[in-house]
Amino acid sequence: MVIAYIRPDKNFLAAHEQLQHVDSYAIANNLTIDEEFLDHTSQNKRLDQRQDVTEYFQSHSKVTLLVYDVWVLSTNMEDLVQMASCLLKNEYKVHFIKHSVIMSQQSSAMLILGLMDQLRQKLQENAKRVIGRPKGSKSSSKFDVYISELLAYIREGKSVSEMARLLDVSRSSLKDYIESRELKQVASGSLVPENRDNAEEKVISTIVCPQ
Repeated sequence: MVIAYIRPDKNFLAAHEQLQHVDSYAIANNLTIDEEFLDHTSQNKRLDQRQDVTEYFQSHSKVTLLVYDVWVLSTNMEDLVQMASCLLKNEYKVHFIKHSVIMSQQSSAMLILGLMDQLRQKLQENAKRVIGRPKGSKSSSKFDVYISELLAYIREGKSVSEMARLLDVSRSSLKDYIESRELKQVASGSLVPENRDNAEEKVISTIVCPQ
C-alpha cells in the first residue's frame, strides 16, 4: 500500500506544491498512490493533539509512505523523534522525496539523524529571519482541486482546450496554471531530483556538529 502524506506549513511548502513533487516522484518510480492523507491540523499542535494523524498511521503497517521532506511529519523535534520511531516500529518505508532517500528499519542511524539535523538547522535559520512565504512559493489557486484530473488528462495527451472544456473553465487561465505549476513536468516524472547518486551520503554530510 502506498500513502501520500501532505501537511502544509506556512514556513515551508503549500499542499499543492508538495503534491506536485509527490505525484512526480510516484510516476518516476512506478508507484501507484492508493491513498492521499491531507493533514490540515494546526501547525502549532503537538503530536498528542493530532489524534486523527496518530490513529491513521497506527492503523497501518508495512506501508510505503511518500512525503516531501522530514518537516511534513513534524517541526517539533521531540514529536519528530516519536513519530519516526513509531513509523519504523510499524515497518513503514518512508520516502523523503526532496532528498531521494528512504527511511526504513534497515536504514543507518546516520541517515535518520542527518534528516533530523537538517530540520534542526532549517528551524534555526527560520528563527533568525522574518517569517513569510518561502521564496518561490506559489499562492493557492481555484484550480488546485483539479490537480489529479489535470495530471491524468496530460498523461492521456489531451490539449489544454480539451481539458478546459471538460472542467468548464477558462482555457487561458488553465494554460497559465498548468505552466506555473509545471504540471507537464509533474506528469512526466521529471520533477524528481536529477542527481540521486549517493543521496544518503549527501544527507549525512550536512550534519553540523557543535563547535
